Amino acid sequence: MASSLSEIDVKILNALQEDSRLTVQELADRVALSASSCWRRLRSLEETGVIRRYTALVDPKAAAVGECVFAHVTLERHSAETAAIFIEAVRKRAEVLECYAVSGDADYLLRVAVGEIADYNRFLEEFVFHLPFQVRIRSNFALKEIKYETALPLRATTR
Repeated sequence: MASSLSEIDVKILNALQEDSRLTVQELADRVALSASSCWRRLRSLEETGVIRRYTALVDPKAAAVGECVFAHVTLERHSAETAAIFIEAVRKRAEVLECYAVSGDADYLLRVAVGEIADYNRFLEEFVFHLPFQVRIRSNFALKEIKYETALPLRATTR
């Protein structure tokens, strides 16, 4: 079940999505709370899992991993065991930034970050082609990034 978010929680989360390096005092000033009250709310958001972690956003091109590939993966055999093996294997691959079970023609959608096309080919050879079952994979290379956001569009869910 989703957590309830108050208006002040949303203000805190929006401020942190913009700049996660804010001190508690800076955050409190932005959302018009005392530092101790802000700290308590922040702690609650962390403990309830609303805030998963804090991180830095790295520019892929500057870090030489600027190629983005969307891989549509279809498992040839559908079973709980096959799915579990695939999911466990995907979680171990650093190149796979996101993996979703999806509806439609494919079973999974992966967002894969690599330095160049040859690195994606190596990913296929070392990972996909070594799975203990057959998969179909359809790859789409991103030509240009139009929009990339990490901030969720939050709204209060309680009054």
